Amino acid sequence: MLNSLSFFLGWRYVRSRHGHGFASFISASSTIGIALGVLVLIVMLSAMNGFERELAQRLLSIVPHGELIAADGSLEHWQNKITQVEKNPHVIAAAPFIKMTGMLQKGDQLKALEVRGVDSVLETKVSAINHYITVGKWQNLSQKNGLIIGAGVAKKLMVKLGDSVQLLLPKQQKDQGRTGRFAAPVKHNVKVVGIFKFGGVIDDSLAYMSLTQASKTIAASTSKNNGQPIVQGLRLKVDNVFNAPSITREVAYSFDQYVYIYDWTNSQGHLYNDIQLVRMVMFIVLALVIAVASFNIVSTLVMTVNEKKGDIAILITMGAKSSTIMSSFMIQGIFNGVLGCLIGSILGIIIAENLTAMVHFLETLFSTHFLSGDVYFINYIPSKLVYHDVLVTVIIALVLSVLATLYPAWQATKVQPAEVLGQI
Repeated sequence: MLNSLSFFLGWRYVRSRHGHGFASFISASSTIGIALGVLVLIVMLSAMNGFERELAQRLLSIVPHGELIAADGSLEHWQNKITQVEKNPHVIAAAPFIKMTGMLQKGDQLKALEVRGVDSVLETKVSAINHYITVGKWQNLSQKNGLIIGAGVAKKLMVKLGDSVQLLLPKQQKDQGRTGRFAAPVKHNVKVVGIFKFGGVIDDSLAYMSLTQASKTIAASTSKNNGQPIVQGLRLKVDNVFNAPSITREVAYSFDQYVYIYDWTNSQGHLYNDIQLVRMVMFIVLALVIAVASFNIVSTLVMTVNEKKGDIAILITMGAKSSTIMSSFMIQGIFNGVLGCLIGSILGIIIAENLTAMVHFLETLFSTHFLSGDVYFINYIPSKLVYHDVLVTVIIALVLSVLATLYPAWQATKVQPAEVLGQI
C-alpha cells in the first residue's frame, strides 16, 4: 500500500494543499474539529468513569450494598443467619442492624435523622464509617447511651463531643391514629461520643448507636420489652456493587423467614442512573460534533476534485482505474481523520490522567469550588481513564472520516476526460 499509486497521489495532493488559501483552511478546520471532539469525548468519559468509581468505592462504602429486613420486625437467630449468608461466594461480610427514625433535640433545636443500631465490630466489616470519624473514636460507640452523629447534625444542633442530647422516637401503638390521637414521643437521653464527616446529605441525616442500646430503645418505643434483643435485619457487603440487587435476592431466597429486600439502587440508584444518562447524552452530542468535523472533509475533497480535474482526466486517459482515483482521494480525507484522532487522543489521555489536578489548580486560581462537599459526596472532579473508551472514540472518528470521503472520491471517478481536456 505504501508504494501504490493511490497512496502516492493522495500524499502528493495532501502536501500540495498546504498554503493554498481557503482549501487549506477547511482542511485544517476539519482536522482541528476532529481532534477537539476526540479530546473532549475522552475527557468526558474519563470523568464519568471517575464518578462511577467514587460512587462504588466511596459512597457505597457507607451506604449498604444490600439489606434484608424481617417482615415481622425481628430477625430470628441472626447470628446463624450471618454464618449462612457469608457462605455465599459473592458476599464479603454481613452485619446486624436496627433502623430508627426520630428527632434529636438540644435545647430548642431539633434535627430529624435516621439512627442505626449496629455492632461496632461487625459494622466495620461492611462499612468504612470508622475511617470518617473526625472527633472521638468509633470504639466509643460501646459506651452506655453513646451516639455518633454526622458533622451536619452536630453543626445544626451546635453540639460537641461529650454533650448530652435527647433522642425523640415515636411511640408505636396498635390503634395509633385511629382515634385521632398520637402518643407523645419517647425521650431517651444520649451522649455524643463521636462525630463523623463523610460529605453530602449523609452528614445531615445519619447517626449510629450500639446494637444493644438500640435494641433496648426500640423495645421501649414499641412496648415489646420481653428481655430478648431485637435485630431488624442484616446488612450485606458484596464483591460487585453493580450486581448487588441479584446477590441480595439470591441470599434472601435462602432464608426461612420472610424478609423485605433492599439494595443501594433503592436509595442511591438515581446517582448511578444520572451518571449513565449524562454519559449517554454527552457521548451522542460529542459524536455528532466529531461527525460535523468529519464532514468538513467533504468540502475539502470537493474543492480538491474541482481543482484537480485536469490531473484526473490525464490519469484516466493513461489507463488509471476508477478504484485508483477513488482511493487517492479517500486517502486525503483519511489523513485528516488519522491526524485529528492522533492529536485528540494524545491530548485527551494527558488531560484525563491529570484532570483532578488541573481542576484543583483552576479552583485555587479562581478561588472557587466546582463541587461542594456539603452537597455532594465528593468535593473534587474525579477521573478514571479507560483505554477501551479511547479505542471506541478513535474508531468512531475514523469510521466517520472514511464515510465522509466516499462521495467526493466517487465524484472524482465521474470526470469526463474529453470534456475536461477539451477546455484546457
